[in-house]
Amino acid sequence: MKLLDLTLREGEQRPGVEYSVDRKVAAARELDALGVEYVQVGFPVADDRTARVCDRLDLDAATTGIARAVPGDVDAAIEAGVDVVNVFAPTSDRQLEHVLGKDRVELTAAATAAADRAREAGLGVHFDAMDGFRTDPGALDDLFGAVDADLYTVADTVGSRTPTGVVERLDALDTDLERVGVHFHDDLGVATANTLAAARCGVAKADVSVAGLGERAGNASLEAVAASALAGDECVDVGLDEGSLLPGARAVLDALGEDVAPTAPLLGEDAFAHESGLHTAAMLAEPSAFEPFDPARFGGERRLLFGAATGRGGARRLLERAGREPTDERVRRLLDRLDAADRELGLDEAVAIADEIA
Repeated sequence: MKLLDLTLREGEQRPGVEYSVDRKVAAARELDALGVEYVQVGFPVADDRTARVCDRLDLDAATTGIARAVPGDVDAAIEAGVDVVNVFAPTSDRQLEHVLGKDRVELTAAATAAADRAREAGLGVHFDAMDGFRTDPGALDDLFGAVDADLYTVADTVGSRTPTGVVERLDALDTDLERVGVHFHDDLGVATANTLAAARCGVAKADVSVAGLGERAGNASLEAVAASALAGDECVDVGLDEGSLLPGARAVLDALGEDVAPTAPLLGEDAFAHESGLHTAAMLAEPSAFEPFDPARFGGERRLLFGAATGRGGARRLLERAGREPTDERVRRLLDRLDAADRELGLDEAVAIADEIA
């Protein structure tokens, strides 16, 4: 399943966020090194930054820019120098009426003309069905059949889908899913799960963003989708270098000046940190006792922390690592030293203290 990374475009659709050309260029290069198939640079008609970014990029990944199904947007994407134009238009009944103000005949004519305009310029074309997961599947099939595109993306624009509904909607399409992509928002907290459900259905492409950065609650997380595909039960090939997944994702965030919460899955500072006495005691003997996978597989690093929460079992293991017999007295003295520390200690520091216990 190919991945289209949205971070550069969706990330700055959040209130008050705008990425400089330098930041976008640096982040795009990191995304390319990760191995994503497409990097969505921006919305070309909005300003000249997309063109300036494309002027400085030479990627293996294809660059894309979004364009409404209107001539001016498509022309701006062509002039910006992207490789692929993501033509988008509302497709659900409610958005046709309240967003676009057109009927399906007018929608089809506009989308077809926009796709043809990009195609005639020699660019790749993706057509994105905005609010596609709330659109009648038959209407989508008719629209996809009329629009000349390489891929057709069904978007959960308002984040209302859950995995069961995703599978039902995709199964109801007559369009070959090898030409269909998906785009999910995380309003219900299931964007990654929805993406994996779509992958099981056989879709060709999924839109993702690093750390799930995107408008409102964000999008499906690139690193979560990739790690789940590689280490979970999904058996989906996403074509990324797994050993550089987490360092690469962090490099993207650093390039954009973005932070993540300490408890953020995979990327947060605490994602692979363990302090609970029961956990650390077991993990000193066998890390898999409390890990779903070795974080080193994705370029991460576990942190075993010791301090006031360390129990007798953990203290005994530390003494054993230091080559000391774990007598009751030594265990007590070590626990006192750990409790008196003014901060949590890493494994090497804790072992060094254990070595000092006579």
